[in-house]
Amino acid sequence: MRADRVFAYGTAAGLLGDLLLGDPRRGHPVAVFGRAAGAVERTLWRDHRGWGALHTAVCAGGAAGLAALASRSLRSSGAASLALTATATWAVVGGTSLAREARAIGGALAAGDIEVARERLPHLCGRDPQALDADGIARAVVESVAENTSDAVVGALVWGAVAGVPGLAGFRAVNTLDAMVGHRSAKYRRFGWASARLDDVMGWPGARLTAVLAAVAGSDPRGAVRAWREDAGRHPSPNAGPVEASFAGALGVRLGGTLAYGGRVEHRPVLNETGRAVEVADIERAVRLSRRVSTLALAACTAGQLLFKSKRGAAS
Repeated sequence: MRADRVFAYGTAAGLLGDLLLGDPRRGHPVAVFGRAAGAVERTLWRDHRGWGALHTAVCAGGAAGLAALASRSLRSSGAASLALTATATWAVVGGTSLAREARAIGGALAAGDIEVARERLPHLCGRDPQALDADGIARAVVESVAENTSDAVVGALVWGAVAGVPGLAGFRAVNTLDAMVGHRSAKYRRFGWASARLDDVMGWPGARLTAVLAAVAGSDPRGAVRAWREDAGRHPSPNAGPVEASFAGALGVRLGGTLAYGGRVEHRPVLNETGRAVEVADIERAVRLSRRVSTLALAACTAGQLLFKSKRGAAS
């Protein structure tokens, strides 16, 4: 079976598996990787960028290398390669868990149970839930849905199209390392620098594709493009900025502003200032937009790989 068909069928099957099954409650491959990366960190940690770079190379390189070995060993069997691609896709994407957590928080807010919403918010993002009222929680959920659409789905599909199963595994490994050590705490400011910067690089194409598709799939394409163009550059994250701004414009809401994160208060710029304040109902709208973006991303990545393969074949 041709490599482009393996990618198309395998990633579609993996996304369907995620939709039907969600994440496993025990033994999730990403959780297993996280525990292994934590063990490596305990051995290598020094308050030094070089040791952090070594930690990133060992963990991310190890994950991508194992995936490459698995892919190579199954290359002669189209069915086995397809099954590996489907399994890897299901393992690294997290669209269903993202939607489930967002809807659970939205349901608690709709029922007026803000304490339950605060208890569940850390499952979705690192905000301090006690510092947020109901509107603040709703805004945090919409922002997390936007950012994680890129991190948990679209970015993985992009790198899967570029590098197959090693690309899927490598992207998720780097993204996980960034979540573990990439924040600017006193402990990880230097050690996590390499993971954070590599995540910025690998997340760049997926974030821009997510922003484009949010504009295409949202209810206000012009508003999405305007918010992306005018506001994304003021966001502290080079990748979250375009995604959140485009989602804000597509949904017609304001995102950004003051938040408490990781024990510190940040005053982020407002994205899409002409939009209205986020309401609880916007959580469901954001989830639906995320689903449409994910579906379009699969189509775009498959089409991109088919085009690349056809051009390479014509050149040869």
